[in-house]
Amino acid sequence: MQILNIAGYKFTTLDNLSELRISLLNKCEELTLKGTILLSPEGINITLAGTLTDVNAFKAQLTANSSFSDMTFRESYSTNQPFKRLKVKLKKEIITFRQPEICPETQRAPAVSPQQFKQWLDQGRELTILDTRNDYEIEFGTFANATKLHIQDFCEFPQAAENLPTDKPVVMFCTGGVRCEKAGVHLLNKGFSEVYQLDGGILNYFAIEGGAHYEGACFVFDERIALDPNLQPITQ
Repeated sequence: MQILNIAGYKFTTLDNLSELRISLLNKCEELTLKGTILLSPEGINITLAGTLTDVNAFKAQLTANSSFSDMTFRESYSTNQPFKRLKVKLKKEIITFRQPEICPETQRAPAVSPQQFKQWLDQGRELTILDTRNDYEIEFGTFANATKLHIQDFCEFPQAAENLPTDKPVVMFCTGGVRCEKAGVHLLNKGFSEVYQLDGGILNYFAIEGGAHYEGACFVFDERIALDPNLQPITQ
């Protein structure tokens, strides 16, 4: 049986979180999906896996809600279910940053597509290629010549980024894009003149451009451990 893995997020003001949690939990249990859904007043963050039919049924119900109608997902396939259980949790933030003044729903750094980013790399354009992920993730792989901040937790990003050059274009990336939504706003607020975020993160880049300019694999937060540029688990 082939398992479809999806990852997606949306920054949007949410209320009635308890009711929404119960609705999503019941739907996932009905469809025997496993993974994690995080809900907070700032939005939703989803990583789920199940059969193609069941995942598509979940997405259909989710996007019928006007708050999530334009959500997009990173997709990959595996031969086994990579999650042990289902969790639908209420959190203060869908990605913890502890910078309450940052609101990605109303402000964000412009996105650069995987195609455009690859073109810039092909051209050797002068950029700060910024990996916003934690050290243990970067050990599996990153883009060639990427700047690494040597952080253990995303909350350390603001302090770790203090010494970056502010007058040089920055292209930042993470696994699926959610961390860059906050990191990009932080850099713009700190006076960086040109900041971009890789649309859909590494996983979207792999799906469109493969492994060009990337060295190694991409760590993922499930039992597949990491995916190669063909979006295949490196452990298989």
